[in-house]
Amino acid sequence: MLERGGSAADAAVAANAVLAVTAPHMCGLGGDLFALVHDGTGAPTALNASGRAGSGADPERLRAEGHDRMPHRHDIRSTPVPGCADGWLALHGRYGRLPMAEVLAPAIGHARDGFPASPLMVPGLETVGPLCEDFASARQSGDLIRRPGVARALESLADGREGFYLGEFGEGLLAVGAGEYTEDDLAKDSAEWVDPLRVRAFGHDVWTMPPNSQGYLLLLALNIAEGLDLPADPADPLWAHLLVEAARMAGHDRLEVLFEGASVDEVLGSAAARRALIDPAGRVAVRDHIAPGDTTYLCAVDGGGMGVSLIQSNAAGFGGLVFEPRTGINLHNRGIGFSLVPGHPAEYGPGRRPPHTLVPALVTRPDGSLRSVVGTMGGDAQPQILLQVLTRLLVHGQAPGTAIGAARWRLASGTGFDTWDAPDQAMVEVEDGGPWSDGLRDRGHPVGAVPYGSAFGHAHLIDVLPSGVLAGAADPRSIIGAAAGL
Repeated sequence: MLERGGSAADAAVAANAVLAVTAPHMCGLGGDLFALVHDGTGAPTALNASGRAGSGADPERLRAEGHDRMPHRHDIRSTPVPGCADGWLALHGRYGRLPMAEVLAPAIGHARDGFPASPLMVPGLETVGPLCEDFASARQSGDLIRRPGVARALESLADGREGFYLGEFGEGLLAVGAGEYTEDDLAKDSAEWVDPLRVRAFGHDVWTMPPNSQGYLLLLALNIAEGLDLPADPADPLWAHLLVEAARMAGHDRLEVLFEGASVDEVLGSAAARRALIDPAGRVAVRDHIAPGDTTYLCAVDGGGMGVSLIQSNAAGFGGLVFEPRTGINLHNRGIGFSLVPGHPAEYGPGRRPPHTLVPALVTRPDGSLRSVVGTMGGDAQPQILLQVLTRLLVHGQAPGTAIGAARWRLASGTGFDTWDAPDQAMVEVEDGGPWSDGLRDRGHPVGAVPYGSAFGHAHLIDVLPSGVLAGAADPRSIIGAAAGL
């Protein structure tokens, strides 16, 4: 798309559309989308294209069935109206240069003509094959997969949102929803331009999404970390300890703080108080100090200076394992972020957006020029991963490839979405090759050394050097990551 004269927004939509076809285990038309865009001057814009629960959302019914949290899989009630397609249309409508049909053409071709199964997709094929005939005949990496229903859905979307949301896909969603949604729910545009959040940290402005995104955790952790005496060498276990504690102090109350429409100004203003609780010598039990809070990331920068930081997700791999039957589009389960506690500000209910783990990030210099677009997959760990990458980039001056390729730690959780249920019990998982395990144990952290996996994120980064030259890196450990330029 860039070669054809398209903008970074055209490139981002086209790439995401291809991934929506070829990587349904990570993203797709049945999921949600967030994006930040810097058009070369001024502050970036922020796009929230996360869907809302349908008009039939009934938390009392779930509680009566014995649920104390949202169903994780095989339940349409954990699927708010997917916002991805609305996000593409909004991004393209404001910043695109090429016709939408041209932008979606590569994805349509892959869906219609077929594509080889990714090695990352293969482990899930046995599960999804019986649920959707598109995947029934694929058994191993390289097997050809065709998705004709998805091709039709993309063709309808090229003509506008009505053909998608009120056409074949929408009709199938109403049918499989069995009362969860109404036609009016599908007629409402899920995409909304919102004011991004910003903090000044390490001599730069770092931008991300406001709630219902958990992006504030990244900004708060950066603010906490800036006031700490970080070692000059990231291999020092004290470096990992201080950043782990910054992340824990930022996130310990996420379940109470994060919900749609929440104001986090007061929380972001608490960085100094949270920083004061950190002990360089040992892990702190954060609950002693407080009162009673799977994905695809991609980024693009064009020759005109526009940068796009886009993240799009099904939540869990292949989402909730529910497929819209007419097009074969698998549906996300982002509704797992809702609470079933009566009266909770994030309680599941009609028209509400759930708390989201998705955190796109964008960095500008003090003069307002674009410095970096960066993001990662990783569920609850996304802010922790970006904290490490941005500290390496902005504090230690590491090149993108070094910052992205370095070993990481993360606060472990059972599903990848429940880290903050018990913040004092979260183990610090250190990726194999990380030099910090012994030093973290000495400071009281429960530590597990584990091989690299998607829980450590597939991070990507484009850095705009002062000369205007672009430097990019895709995670070298991700099987299907890539960085490319003209």
